[in-house]
Amino acid sequence: MDELFAQLKKDAIAARLEVYVSTFCFDCRRLKGLLDRHEVAYDTVDIGAVDGAAERLERETGKRGVPFVLVNDSKWVRGYHLDQPGRLNPEVFVNELAAAL
Repeated sequence: MDELFAQLKKDAIAARLEVYVSTFCFDCRRLKGLLDRHEVAYDTVDIGAVDGAAERLERETGKRGVPFVLVNDSKWVRGYHLDQPGRLNPEVFVNELAAAL
């Protein structure tokens, strides 16, 4: 897993990652914690505080739930996996994020 994140970190240096979150979202905390532990840089967009953020998320993903990661202002990656224990599979997430980079 560390190797996957090491490669992701290299690829993400030139990318802009925005993590769309809400205030009381445990999945959001879990995802941000994963990114923080692996020192992957990102900006946080609180959909309850940033005008138009929730609407953009729903318009472009068809979803209302968070977390989602917006990569280079053009590609969305989900930051939760409802079918997985803990609701986040780090390997699936890293692979999906790498594909979006």
